[in-house]
Amino acid sequence: MHVVLQRIQLFVTLLLVIGSPMPARASEPITVVYGRGRAWLMDLTITGQTQLEKGDLEAAQRSLDTVLKADPTFYPAYYVRARVFLNRGKFQEAIQDCNEALRKDSTFAEAALLRAKANYDLGRYGESLKEIDHVINIRPRRDAFARAYSDRAWLRLNCPDQSYRNGQQAVKDATTACKLIDWKDEDMIDILATAYAEVGDFDSAVRYEEKALAVKGVKLDDSKRLQAHLDSFKQHRPLHAR
Repeated sequence: MHVVLQRIQLFVTLLLVIGSPMPARASEPITVVYGRGRAWLMDLTITGQTQLEKGDLEAAQRSLDTVLKADPTFYPAYYVRARVFLNRGKFQEAIQDCNEALRKDSTFAEAALLRAKANYDLGRYGESLKEIDHVINIRPRRDAFARAYSDRAWLRLNCPDQSYRNGQQAVKDATTACKLIDWKDEDMIDILATAYAEVGDFDSAVRYEEKALAVKGVKLDDSKRLQAHLDSFKQHRPLHAR
C-alpha cells in the first residue's frame, strides 16, 4: 500500500530551568517526515511539549512514554522527554534519551546540545565542551549553530572549574552567535555583554546589554534580569566575583 508522507514542523523551544546553564531559543522549525498513520504520535508529542512548557512535568512524561511505547523509533519524543528529565533533575536519563534521538538522526544538533547541557549539570565539563565543539564543527542549521557558539561562551564564563574559563574566547564565541542570529536574541546578546564585563570592557558590556534590552518582544521577567545586569555593568561590576 502506498504510504502518503506528511511533513510537519516541530518547533523546538529549549526551556530554561531555573539556575540552569546555556539558555537559548530556537528560531527555525525542525521538519519531521512520517507516515499518515503515525500522525497521532506527533500530536501526542506536541501535547507533551505543551505540558512541559506549562510546567506539568508528570503529564508531559506520561504523554511521551505513551508515544515511545507505541513506537520506540519516534525520535522527536525522545528529545522532548529528555527535556522533561532535565527539568526534573534526572540528568542521566536525559542523556540516555538524547542518545536514542541521535541514534535515529545523528544530525539532530538540538539533541546533542541538550546532552551537553545534561553533562554540564552532572559536572562532566570536558564532555559537555567536547559535544558543543562537535556541533560547531558539523555546522548545523543557523539557529542551532548560533546556540552552540552561545552555549560555549556561557560555559567559558560560568564553569565552576576555572580551567575552562576563558573570557576572551567567550567574547569571540558570543559575537559569532549574535551575528548568526542577526542580533535578534536577547539572551545571546546578554551573554556577549557578560563576556565583555568579564574581560573588563564595561563600555562594551553596557552597550550590548542595552542592545539586548532593545530586542523586540522581551518578556517582563527577562527585562528585569537584563536591567539588573546593565546596572551592574554601569557600576563596573562583572556578574562573577573575581
